[in-house]
Amino acid sequence: MGVVLPGQPIFLPRGPVAQLGPGLYSRDAQVRAALVGIPRSDASTLTISRRRPRPPAPNSVVLGSITRLSPLQAMLSITVVDGVPLPAGEEFTGVIRTQDVRATEKDRIKIADCFRGGDVVRGLVISLGDARSYFVTTARNDLGVIFATSEVGATMEPVSWQEMRCPKTGKIEKRKCAKPENL
Repeated sequence: MGVVLPGQPIFLPRGPVAQLGPGLYSRDAQVRAALVGIPRSDASTLTISRRRPRPPAPNSVVLGSITRLSPLQAMLSITVVDGVPLPAGEEFTGVIRTQDVRATEKDRIKIADCFRGGDVVRGLVISLGDARSYFVTTARNDLGVIFATSEVGATMEPVSWQEMRCPKTGKIEKRKCAKPENL
């Protein structure tokens, strides 16, 4: 089992009944996580150790939302680093430059055709930027916009690697879409 969130049910391994250790609780005959972390079974005790958030480093996969756009770059508020959510108010700032959006046709990229304010983006930290930000790339198939809302407020669906469609209106908007993980 991967990372679990507080309140998420935990399915116990087969065999002898394990005791609940730190990071777990039982409610309505269902074992649940009390912390963000990975469940571990040590002998007869099931525990979840707290995963400590750490600042982004080169090659860290990050999630964040687009906060500002300019013709040359998009600003990203980083809220998750390597699958670990950051505490509220401790976000980092990322910068996606035009040359870091796609691996091909770098000179023809328009930031406004790839991202919009509020889009949730999966990216890869390529280096430390200036004193306040990290340079982030979306130049792989699995990186890019993973969640977007349309002008009418509906959750958009990806239809290609560069387009998303509003399910309510059918209108298509340009985005640099991330390939879904399960495909």
